[in-house]
Amino acid sequence: MKEQITLERLTGIVAFARAASSGSFTAAAQSLSVSPSAVSKTVRRLEQQLGVRLFTRTTRSLTLTPEGRELHGRALHLLRAAEEVGQSAAAVRSEPAGVLKVAASMPIGVRLLAPALPAFHRRHPKLRVDLRLGDRFVNLVEEGVDVAVRIGHLADSNLLSRGLARTRIGAFASPAYLSRRDAPEHPADLRGHDCVSFRYQTSGQVMAWTFQVGSRTLEFHPDAALVLDASDAIAEVLAAGGGIGMLGSFIAAPYVERGLLVPVLGEFAVDGAPITAVWPESRRASPNARAFIDYLTEVFAPLAPAAA
Repeated sequence: MKEQITLERLTGIVAFARAASSGSFTAAAQSLSVSPSAVSKTVRRLEQQLGVRLFTRTTRSLTLTPEGRELHGRALHLLRAAEEVGQSAAAVRSEPAGVLKVAASMPIGVRLLAPALPAFHRRHPKLRVDLRLGDRFVNLVEEGVDVAVRIGHLADSNLLSRGLARTRIGAFASPAYLSRRDAPEHPADLRGHDCVSFRYQTSGQVMAWTFQVGSRTLEFHPDAALVLDASDAIAEVLAAGGGIGMLGSFIAAPYVERGLLVPVLGEFAVDGAPITAVWPESRRASPNARAFIDYLTEVFAPLAPAAA
């Protein structure tokens, strides 16, 4: 007779699948809305029940054992099947309700999504939004995320998508800084200025500055005195008179409105990467995901339209 799965073991399999996919108990705990210690204990109990070691643990890393790698694929299959059951039930409802998990980068989340959430909640009071912000790449299927908003060209995937906007990327500085230094009239003039650059958290690379000069695209890395890995921090440095830096139009807009920043070299600004909503195939009929994605088109409407 086959052994029937218990609720405790099923919980352990879910915790194991999430921890293996994200590479840490902390990330798994966030996706499951529990504590890291709870995930760790649940996985340890599963290991005891199965009689195999699933992870090799150190103080800094969590690595699947050969047995863990073999079981991970099967655990994901079970997790996806459970997700599909939930989505099928949700599709029967006509009114969005329950929990919607959304992932986005910090700038998008802070500047655009967070201010728009209260109105969305008033429109759909039975739906609770769980917004996760960060630069870590999120695997929507494996981490149970319903919708993600991403910046950049999407790699080939099985995710469904809808283009939302394309922002402008340009140089900005404070009036105070420009009162001390002559405003540059051409991108080449930046070499004599204090520059503030952005470093990508995911790759550690410093972002190149790009300008459209006639029919040519000019790209270079200035000798920046300050390098930061958060766009909001760069905006604050620039507003404090720290120099000239590159920002997305939606990040700079509130500073420009308050007179804290002004565009520099505006005629040479370029189109930024596209902003896109993505969601798993399993969420195609979900009223929760559909309502949020439709709302995103309203939120991003003031920005430049997405490219076809």
